[in-house]
Amino acid sequence: MTHPVAPTPPQVLVFAASDPSSGAGIQADLLTLASLGCHPLTAVTALTVQDTVGVQSVHPTSAEILEQQARTILEDMPVVAFKIGLLASVENVLAVAEIVGDYPEIPLIFDPVLASGRGDDLSGEEIISAMREMLLPQTTIITPNAPEARRLAESDEDESEPSIDTCAERLIEMGAQYVLITGTHENTPEVINTLYGPEGVIRRDRWERLPGSYHGSGCTLASAIAGCIAGGANVEDAVRDAQDYTWQTLKNGFRGGMGQFIPDRLFWARGDEKDEAAASEEKDVAADEK
Repeated sequence: MTHPVAPTPPQVLVFAASDPSSGAGIQADLLTLASLGCHPLTAVTALTVQDTVGVQSVHPTSAEILEQQARTILEDMPVVAFKIGLLASVENVLAVAEIVGDYPEIPLIFDPVLASGRGDDLSGEEIISAMREMLLPQTTIITPNAPEARRLAESDEDESEPSIDTCAERLIEMGAQYVLITGTHENTPEVINTLYGPEGVIRRDRWERLPGSYHGSGCTLASAIAGCIAGGANVEDAVRDAQDYTWQTLKNGFRGGMGQFIPDRLFWARGDEKDEAAASEEKDVAADEK
């Protein structure tokens, strides 16, 4: 008796750095993509020493090993989307750009990780310059927060800080098809995320600003967009659904260590447990009141 072969889930290749806390980095990407029904594949760009408080050190993978990881997988397994996170050396930017350049038909979701949640600088000007020249022209959608958008789009001619709209326009001129700029770092009552295309603003979404600071929210959002696109959604629908998923992970976030909160990418799997815990707590309170 032959066993029926299960259909292959959408496979997404992630280029990102390892984060031992699993709050951010390639571990966050794995959790997010698996949660959304994809099978994640990985090419590790760097090893980091970090926890929920901050990044202590970053150790880039050699360009040769990075390329071998990706090409070995690509020769064996069909990939329907690429997701790029932290690239910790110019050589790795160039290696990834060359690899994805051989697969122009595969959508590329690029989360330019330039600093940690705490503000640790992770990318110098040479890396940023290489990203602009080599990766942006191949990018389907780039997902910077506002400070990252300003760093990527800054010009020597700027006399003052460019607006978010100007940054998006410049990033599209550099080659990105779509730009999603997130407003988590902006001083606004709500978080405002804006999606831009060649014609300008496509959608602005407003989200309740949750208390606390989160480790890996950007990784989660970009990977969720990749997962939705891999599942067949167009860019606008993927951005909408990924934002909703990410906000739920943050709302259900937990404090795993002594620093930032970690988004709960598997919140849906623990819904009944949380409901039962809340009900039990209510019963205890009611008993105490009696």
